[in-house]
Amino acid sequence: MKALKTWLVAAAALLAAVTVASAQAPAPVSSLATARTLYASAEYGGALDMLNGLVTETPAGPERQAIELYRALCLVAVGNNAEAVKVIDAMIVQDPLYRPAADDVPPRLRSAFTDARKRLVPGLVQQRYVAAKASFDKKDYAAAAKGFSQVLAGLNDPDLESASSQPPLSDLKMLATGFNDLAAKAIAPPPPPAPAAPSAEAMVDRTPRIYSPSDTEVVPPVTVRQEVPQYPGRVLVGGSLMMDVIIDVDGSVESATMGGQPNPAYDRLLLQAAKTWQYRPATLNGRPVKYRKRIQLTLVPTTR
Repeated sequence: MKALKTWLVAAAALLAAVTVASAQAPAPVSSLATARTLYASAEYGGALDMLNGLVTETPAGPERQAIELYRALCLVAVGNNAEAVKVIDAMIVQDPLYRPAADDVPPRLRSAFTDARKRLVPGLVQQRYVAAKASFDKKDYAAAAKGFSQVLAGLNDPDLESASSQPPLSDLKMLATGFNDLAAKAIAPPPPPAPAAPSAEAMVDRTPRIYSPSDTEVVPPVTVRQEVPQYPGRVLVGGSLMMDVIIDVDGSVESATMGGQPNPAYDRLLLQAAKTWQYRPATLNGRPVKYRKRIQLTLVPTTR
């Protein structure tokens, strides 16, 4: 009996110590990194609660988009697909050109972003065109040029390539291109800077900059000739191919590279064909510049 009493006293003391230690353990610090760790541990509810708090404290920008992306991932994980779609829609409204890295999201969520862009971007670029035209009419040519550049960047998104080649978006592209050129010419040039000796770094690196869709001040290139070769044989498994081409200042393709799952036979055909493609070059303030264009090709299984 004495031994049992001693054991009960010791057990009570141990339980009290554990309770105190648990009460004193600090709560996890709210951060995107912590939320990502919770998500990776399949603690989706805890990650979602933390992300909901972070999103109210974070202003619009890349960090806010990263938080929203993980909110969408968590919502899909807990089965709340409807709310996930709302989050994705808000991300596209915030940045119509936003495209999550392929390694960050599963294929189903990538498809959700593609669907959201196809559904929302046409309306968003039309709204931005109206705003840019209003700035042009007020002779605020800098704001107008920026707005028209955003319109053209949205219309040149790979997910809108088919829709933007047909009315009404094709008409909108033609108008935005014309007004953007006029706005760029109307912007008063800044006073010339005082001459200065070139730095050692400038003397070493004279490589022309290659612009991309993230450079919203640049008018993207316009396709003149882009004939895609037929797939050799039957397509057994559907999917998407990504291709990056560097378009030179004369509109020719300087180089082309393939991304994603290798497809040696068709990759060679595409790279060979790219050498013959021609574009109206991208322009910055009316001056031709090099530009990196991403082309997405969809392979549809052959039915017979």
